[in-house]
Amino acid sequence: MSLPTHDEMLNAGVHFGHMRKKWNPKMRPYIFMEKKGIHIIDLNRTQECLEKAAAAMKQIAKSGRKILFVATKKQAREIVSKSARSVNMPYVTERWLGGMMTNFSTIKRSVKKMNSIDKLLADGNVTSITKKERLTLTRERNKLEKVLGGIANLNRLPAAVFIVDVHHEHIAIAESNKLGLKSFAIVDTNSNPGLVDFPIPGNDDASKSVGLITKYVTESIKEGLDERRAAREEREKSAQA
Repeated sequence: MSLPTHDEMLNAGVHFGHMRKKWNPKMRPYIFMEKKGIHIIDLNRTQECLEKAAAAMKQIAKSGRKILFVATKKQAREIVSKSARSVNMPYVTERWLGGMMTNFSTIKRSVKKMNSIDKLLADGNVTSITKKERLTLTRERNKLEKVLGGIANLNRLPAAVFIVDVHHEHIAIAESNKLGLKSFAIVDTNSNPGLVDFPIPGNDDASKSVGLITKYVTESIKEGLDERRAAREEREKSAQA
């Protein structure tokens, strides 16, 4: 797994920030220059921050803890959900429900309800449900699946969150910070990098940029999971010897 090169990041548009009038002054250390009224992100800083964030995410995955992926922006949803599923991590890509983390017990009840409906609909022996009731249950189940499907297997709070656009996902950031969860995020020039533990300066609007950064951190998580699996197998061999 190699760190994205400058050329790869340039081709993906990682360096494009927002117009100067929309900037957050706290992003000054990550800005290389201004060109035609648009801030250009320093890709040296992006590489540095990305490598640091990925290393920390790898260790979290290696320890067996979960990282919640969050991206409800249209251009990032499919990229992030696919990446999260590839490493069996929870994700939220439709809508962040207020209290999703700070009121996790209520969310778990909703997930339990969704699972109960699944069992009920899958039971071919149930004859007490009318066709209309089945249709109503199916609609309710689909509605819950759309919002909660990505966290259906999350039994406890995650150890960390990986977020695309802290400005857009401000509620998720606030809840994560309140609970003391480690936070990793792609931070554009209009956002406050101080809100997250591991800011990754970069274009959070272009799908290619989001894809490149997300791919790298996902590969790091996979490395952590692979090392955890190898260590477990080694322990089992030692125990059998």
